[in-house]
Amino acid sequence: MTQFIVLGAGIIGTSIAYRLAEAGHAVTLIERRHPGAGTSGASFAWTNSNEKTPHHYHHINVLGMRAHRSLENEFGARPWYHGGGALEWKSDPAEAAELAGRVERLQGWNYPAEWISPADLHKLEPALAENASGGAQIAYFPDEGWVDPTVYIEFFLRKARALGVVLRRETVNGIVLRGASVTGVRTASGGTIEGDVVVNCTGRWANDLGQEARLSFPLAPTLGLLVTTMPAASGIRRVIRTSGVNFRPDGAGRIMLQSEHDEARFTLESTREDTLPAAEAMIARAARLYPDLADTAPEAMRLSLRAIPGDGVSAVGPLPGIDGYYAAVTHSGVTLAPWLGRVVAAELTGGRTEETLKAFRPARFF
Repeated sequence: MTQFIVLGAGIIGTSIAYRLAEAGHAVTLIERRHPGAGTSGASFAWTNSNEKTPHHYHHINVLGMRAHRSLENEFGARPWYHGGGALEWKSDPAEAAELAGRVERLQGWNYPAEWISPADLHKLEPALAENASGGAQIAYFPDEGWVDPTVYIEFFLRKARALGVVLRRETVNGIVLRGASVTGVRTASGGTIEGDVVVNCTGRWANDLGQEARLSFPLAPTLGLLVTTMPAASGIRRVIRTSGVNFRPDGAGRIMLQSEHDEARFTLESTREDTLPAAEAMIARAARLYPDLADTAPEAMRLSLRAIPGDGVSAVGPLPGIDGYYAAVTHSGVTLAPWLGRVVAAELTGGRTEETLKAFRPARFF
């Protein structure tokens, strides 16, 4: 039996830990805070392959979307998943032109993408204000949806623990190397946890484990701001993306909002007082589309760094010249998690090579 150490109890780490245990191996899952405390818990969590390029990156995200759907057949339920597709229209001319080109590209890749009428838009979203799209073309992506990452993580962690996975709350401050072989990790409490294989699923913290340079690779994280409203009977049913703001339901009547235009002014050190005006402005823009959102207040603002490898696409696989060390770092974690859980576990336990991941190996950085 191989002893695996999985670092990071986010949506990727819990998926891989469960599949490794399912294959009959011993797994220690290490998380410095609580499961989902990192980027997974501060994600817009839109399941899609909408803006993913090049094609091989788009393709694995499509596989991730399919894997989410298959989980209902496997477990009989998937309470973390919310479908209904995504709607998008752009009032800005440059953004509208980009959307038109994107829809054409996606249709050429056989990805479900279509133009719909304002009447069809209001059938899908009856709570929208009249003429909410303002004459812009309306794109509909019926296979998309959103995930509650915390519910997903709790579900897979419970399943993993039932198979013997041990969750340890530790801060890792070193990777133990003997020659070219990783044999475990050191912790801030002064101990060493030994294992045959270490799987790094720590996202934007992937290079912050006190490891040698040969165990690191370039990252290019970007800052994200998410706003969650107080509960409101807004009528929003699915992911909505516009020039001014992106938003979706977030459970218990809350709405989650995000806008790339508002993120550049902030840092991780920004306070609630710093982000509150931007949060209120996002809600005001959404309320012009959904009148029942009027006067809704922000409940929370969350700043996080997105886990993005240096060239913008996933980094999944062993590091060259090192035995017993495997990375799984991606910006598309929510979409890819159920698929990566299976294929990474199969590579690590079955000796098989997943050809679909060939373009995403960390070796490309060395």
